[in-house]
Amino acid sequence: MLRAALALTVAALAIPAAAQQVPDDLATMPAVPDDFSPPTTSWGDPDLRGTWPLNDIAEMPVNRPAQYGDRFWKTTEEIAAEQGRVDALAEAYDNEDEEGTIGLGHWIEYEAGSRRTSMVVSPATGRLPDFTAEGIRRASLMRSSWVGGQTFDWVTDFDSWDRCVTRGFPASMFPFRYNNGIRIYQSPGYVVLALEMLGTRVIPVSAGEHWPEPVTGWFGSSRGRWIDANTLEIETTNIQPGASALNVATRGVPANNTIPMSEAVRVVERISMVGPDTLTYEMDYEDPVVWTAPFSLRVNWTRDDSYEFFEYACHEGNVQVRNYITSDRTARDQEYARGRMVDPVDPDAAPPPAMDPASRGVGNRN
Repeated sequence: MLRAALALTVAALAIPAAAQQVPDDLATMPAVPDDFSPPTTSWGDPDLRGTWPLNDIAEMPVNRPAQYGDRFWKTTEEIAAEQGRVDALAEAYDNEDEEGTIGLGHWIEYEAGSRRTSMVVSPATGRLPDFTAEGIRRASLMRSSWVGGQTFDWVTDFDSWDRCVTRGFPASMFPFRYNNGIRIYQSPGYVVLALEMLGTRVIPVSAGEHWPEPVTGWFGSSRGRWIDANTLEIETTNIQPGASALNVATRGVPANNTIPMSEAVRVVERISMVGPDTLTYEMDYEDPVVWTAPFSLRVNWTRDDSYEFFEYACHEGNVQVRNYITSDRTARDQEYARGRMVDPVDPDAAPPPAMDPASRGVGNRN
């Protein structure tokens, strides 16, 4: 009994109070609570305004690790065993604050100790469904600095995140290792989600039509509506394909940052105020061209209005695209000089000529 009581105490210290609605059956995911009455804005809408950094869910994987079987939740013993990592993170942050330094601790900010085993809540396996054959084909066409063995000749050999354009959608709504801030603003008829990393979503809350079919954007065409006293539902279509649908640097996402998207994709999000400082974010994703089944992710956001946004100066220091290209061409020149390549590297190469992208651009290698 003492051991169980201690484990429960440790778990309570490790995670926000609003995230502790753990059922007795750890293989059950309860419905989102609807009994909280949030404050309202001066024009009468539920008030979601505030700063909601995702650091406290950054350790939660998208796909459920096999060790947890059919469970949505970790046991108290499992969460207690993670306390050492919780303490180490807290110590790293405290040391930097005391020393007046900014190092790895505050550069990669997250909190350990989530009771959840995965972000995926549907399918019940806690894992993303498989790609269709067309999804596999489209994934093979995508290029990124995260793909091993790929050659680099031009900016088109990099993904949108490499180029500091966008993390993509819905990838941008899930945590990374840093710059995890989301700030919500509201005005009559609009909700704005300002992202600390690359982008702002302006969402009309109205019955208006989506953009015409040929018009697309990295964050798509979003339309919101209040479906009850505490929930904003957002439907998004017209998403520009190209960015990975989920970002490789979110824990538990498949490798390579090459999750494709078709023009048929539809995303429905629900943001529910479930406590004075807690939002539940749900995302239903459907793209029958790429995935064999739809899927849903759910996480909690915790308010922290003391969290500060700093400029995400990605373009200004982004020398890596040029470095990748020059170093990769040099390496291939050296291979050619050793007789290990059939053709030399074209020093004036711009966008690569048409080739089978599934080869990752290595068709000129032996």
